Amino acid sequence: MALDPKFAGQVYSAEVSPKAIHTLELFLDYVCPYSAKMFLTLASSILPLLPEKYPGKLQLIFRQQIQPWHPSSTLTHEAGVAVLRLAPAKFYPFSRTLFERQKEFFDVNVVKETRNETYRRLARLAGEVGVDEKEVYGLLEIGEKAGEDGGLNGGNGVTDDVKVLVKVNRLTGVHVTPTVLFNGVVENSISSSFTGEQWKEWLEKNIK
Repeated sequence: MALDPKFAGQVYSAEVSPKAIHTLELFLDYVCPYSAKMFLTLASSILPLLPEKYPGKLQLIFRQQIQPWHPSSTLTHEAGVAVLRLAPAKFYPFSRTLFERQKEFFDVNVVKETRNETYRRLARLAGEVGVDEKEVYGLLEIGEKAGEDGGLNGGNGVTDDVKVLVKVNRLTGVHVTPTVLFNGVVENSISSSFTGEQWKEWLEKNIK
C-alpha cells in the first residue's frame, strides 16, 4: 500500500532511498500490551540489523491503529502524528519510549485528568526523545473557545492527518492489534509472542 510522503517517518528502511522489494506493515496500538511486546522485540533485536542484513530488500511500516474502546488510544496516536509532523526521524524513538511506558496511559491512569492534561504528559514524553515539547503540545491542545466560525468540535492541529491514517487503515479491514501484513497480505504466522530469534528465522526464510 502506498504511503503519503508526509508520513514517511513511519518507514524504517534498510537504506535511505528504499527500493521496497518486501514490505512488512505492523498495525499497532500504543495502549495494546501485545503491540508493545511486538514492537519492543523488533526495536531491540531486529531494526538495528536491517541496514546490514537486508539493504534494499525490506522496509517496515508502522501503521498506527487506533482502538477506540480505549479513549487514550486516540490521544497517544495523535501524539505520534505530532511527532511525525515535527521530527519524522524521532517517530521510532518516540514510539519505543511510549510503548515502554504505555501503562501510564491506560484507562485507569488517565480517567481523572483532562484531555489537555494527557496531551501535556505525551508532549513531555516527546521532549524526552528530542522533539520540541511546546510544539508538540501546540499541535495537540484543544482550545476552550469556539472557532472563528463558531464551531465547537474542530479538533486539534493533527486531526486531519489522523483522519487520513484511519481511512488508510480501514481500507485493509484490520481490527485486531497487532496485525502484520507481508507484501499486502495478512501474515498469520507472525505472533506478538515472537522472540528476536523467531523474527530472525522468519526473515531468513521469507526475505530473499
